[in-house]
Amino acid sequence: MSAAPSDPALLRIEGPIATITLNRPAAFNSIDLSIAQKLEQLGAEVEGNDDIRVLVIEGEGRAFSAGGDLQTIGAAAAADNIAPVVGELLKHYHAFIETVRRMPKIVLSSVNGSAAGAGMGLAFVTDLCIAADDARFTPAYAKIGVSPDGGSTVGMVGTVGTRRALQLFLAEDSFTAQQAHAWGLVARVVPAAELKAETRKFAERLAQNPPAAIAGTKSLVYQAAVTPTRQQLDAEEAKIIDAMHTDDFRVAVKKFTSKGK
Repeated sequence: MSAAPSDPALLRIEGPIATITLNRPAAFNSIDLSIAQKLEQLGAEVEGNDDIRVLVIEGEGRAFSAGGDLQTIGAAAAADNIAPVVGELLKHYHAFIETVRRMPKIVLSSVNGSAAGAGMGLAFVTDLCIAADDARFTPAYAKIGVSPDGGSTVGMVGTVGTRRALQLFLAEDSFTAQQAHAWGLVARVVPAAELKAETRKFAERLAQNPPAAIAGTKSLVYQAAVTPTRQQLDAEEAKIIDAMHTDDFRVAVKKFTSKGK
């Protein structure tokens, strides 16, 4: 465990699987400056560890995350210093989101209870999401007169498209894990009592992929939508040749080609 038990976010590493736990259960794991700074630190730690293949992000207690801490934001609004307070918070939190998208590891969110606002954004800015069958996702932004942050548009628009994204952010109070699964936002829906065990099984399955396969696939998939065809083909060529120089590839190909001989 890389943190004191009272820290706002905790890191646990077990073999090739790391787990970051949002650890403000009394505040439903809402995002304040302390958790944003800790997430930035822990994200950098995971990114720099070559032994980690999968990162799981989960929430302690009854919720995944209620989103931005409205106590902090409300106090800043009352004091008329929103820009510096929210700017500092998002500087650290958005640095963490960048790391999540950039790191050459699969990041899996494991959602229990409620994921609202930036908490919903975090659930879907990860590479994959597994959710309890009673989980609920709440956009929350328009209700308080603001637009999305925390990577919410980064993670959702490419998956559901522009029209459904507009619908979700502006015309839906909340939606279920089953709806999110139907829209491609959630990879698996499991019974709430089995979420931790099923998350572990899913993470272990993902961790079976060699590092070069994970890193190359993630990089190529995210750049595909914004890269010209020739450039994307060149990137595919470079990534696959890099991967073919690894021992993982040599062992796998030898095993495959020796079958039936």
